Amino acid sequence: MAITALPPGTDADIARVTEALAMITPRWNVRILLALSGPPLRYSELAAKVSWLQNGQLHPKLKVLCDAGLVERTEHTARHVTYGHTERGAALLPVLPLIVTWAEEHLENADGPLAAIEQIEDSLTLLTRRHAAAILWALRSRQEVSGRALARIVMPSSDWTNIYPPLRQLVADGLVDTDGIGRPYRLSAAGDGLGPVLGTLSAWSAGQPLEQAAQHPVWGHPQAEPAPRQWLSSQSRPAPTALPPARIPQSSPAWHNGDLFSHATTARPQAAIPAGGPRR
Repeated sequence: MAITALPPGTDADIARVTEALAMITPRWNVRILLALSGPPLRYSELAAKVSWLQNGQLHPKLKVLCDAGLVERTEHTARHVTYGHTERGAALLPVLPLIVTWAEEHLENADGPLAAIEQIEDSLTLLTRRHAAAILWALRSRQEVSGRALARIVMPSSDWTNIYPPLRQLVADGLVDTDGIGRPYRLSAAGDGLGPVLGTLSAWSAGQPLEQAAQHPVWGHPQAEPAPRQWLSSQSRPAPTALPPARIPQSSPAWHNGDLFSHATTARPQAAIPAGGPRR
């Protein structure tokens, strides 16, 4: 049964992308995936690269990533076990530079630029808000919609006023714009700019080549860009190392080992943005 009033097939697309985001958004998951870029590592070697994780924290994280099909555990002998990316996990990595590209353009930090890995973590937090994906899909498809009409599209079986808490959060996050109470909602420049990220995640989660992102029925065709509106990250972060030159291409973006994980891993990194999200 459809969970939204969007066109046939859209629910499955949103569900797949939401599941993909849920795999990588939990704390430290992206850092572990990046630490595994390159040859498979023994547990002790991997633990040394993510040394901020306390004893007992790495093993359950690895199990979750293995269960998700992103990491594989290979038992060579009883005393020789290695961890590395699955083919599926390696195919996901090119999405990360696209997130950095989006954050560079639309994420503003009052205290200075963010490291690439922190831009990814902050961006993923925004995309996994409750109902965020369905609202973004609906606004991209309809361009400008009233709150009541948006509720009928996104949550047709629920009280229509339930649309406002997630909408207010997306406005606060800078992904959605409105001219005031009772006025229609539309994607902001930042929300519209998520096209390459969400289109590529959709292609990956459907098992398609990443190049198929350009043909995504919702995110693959540029629309008129809304008026620019930036949002702020509330965290003070260290300056980033060199960022990967990621722009949405006709082919999947090149991934170079260490592009996003080149900063020192011996110091414990700061946590991603708090649950309340970035403020303007």
